[in-house]
Amino acid sequence: MEQFAQLPMRPSLAQCPHCIIETRVKVHSHKERRYRCCTCRRTFSERYGTPLSHLKYPLPIIMLVLALLSHGCPLAAIVFAFGIDERTVASWQLKAGDHAKRVQYQYVCRRTIQLAQVQVDEVWVKLQGHTAWICTALCVFPRLFVWGAVSLHRDKHLIRQVMSKVRKASGRVIQPILVAVDGFAAYPKLVRKLFATKDRSKPGRPRSIPWPKLNIVQVVKRYNGKRLSHIERRLAHGDWGTASRLLVQTQTQVGRVNTAYIERFNATLRARLPSLVRRTRNLARTVKRLEMELFWSGVVYNFCTVHTTLEGTPAMAAGITDERWSIRRLLLMRTPDIWDAELDHVFL
Repeated sequence: MEQFAQLPMRPSLAQCPHCIIETRVKVHSHKERRYRCCTCRRTFSERYGTPLSHLKYPLPIIMLVLALLSHGCPLAAIVFAFGIDERTVASWQLKAGDHAKRVQYQYVCRRTIQLAQVQVDEVWVKLQGHTAWICTALCVFPRLFVWGAVSLHRDKHLIRQVMSKVRKASGRVIQPILVAVDGFAAYPKLVRKLFATKDRSKPGRPRSIPWPKLNIVQVVKRYNGKRLSHIERRLAHGDWGTASRLLVQTQTQVGRVNTAYIERFNATLRARLPSLVRRTRNLARTVKRLEMELFWSGVVYNFCTVHTTLEGTPAMAAGITDERWSIRRLLLMRTPDIWDAELDHVFL
């Protein structure tokens, strides 16, 4: 979608928030940064329908604060530097996180991505007064953050929230895939159930058949006290031959199956989310706030951060976009209003 700040005075094609269609839009007021739709003749602000709507602060200040929050700047430091109330900054982050979650769903989960190898892992987090778990999934070749979820318990419901979005990101296209996970027992059964097709050739209840080239490998680390003694690799589904070929296709340094890429991404999250630092006073108070922080940092990582090994952003490497997004473009992007029912649905 075009950024309205770059529209010329003459009418240009853009999406009107009132018509919900792509139509001709022209500048109505440079001072107020308002635009007029040539179809319905109604005016609207460039912030209308975005998380920046109805915010009284200047747009450069808001973008700078949110950019700092996406890279782990503590809230207390922002309050001290900019003189903005702590509750105001926290509300900005919640709005930006909810918007980022919608963008992630629209541009990653509603497209067909060549997954090849996906690594999934969980992170234990200490909140204020209780603990929680963060589960994240990463597509290895483009280093693309696919989805994440936060829960008070490490159970199959947490894993289902993430793996169902990974399944949807495949676009319902049966493709070879290697899923590398840890030793949590809920992974193999859920992955086989989600990455499957229904056999309706016989009468009665359709039988679920896993994809022909689905491979699930569990990487279990054994410890002797606090020292790592050895690593056990279990083939929960598939065959080692197909798994090895997918490993060669997706990793620059080919070795044995591991979860190093998702662990490296989790280390990036620990650096960018103050509440994930092991010794910190910036603890997240609720699961909702931690989830919004996760998606805001994850989407900025996908679309705005250039990866040194990719010569571009993960979204560019995955073929989602052909250029690096700015924070301004990300925040001024409009997303569908009705999406929660489809978001929470598990596509089999």
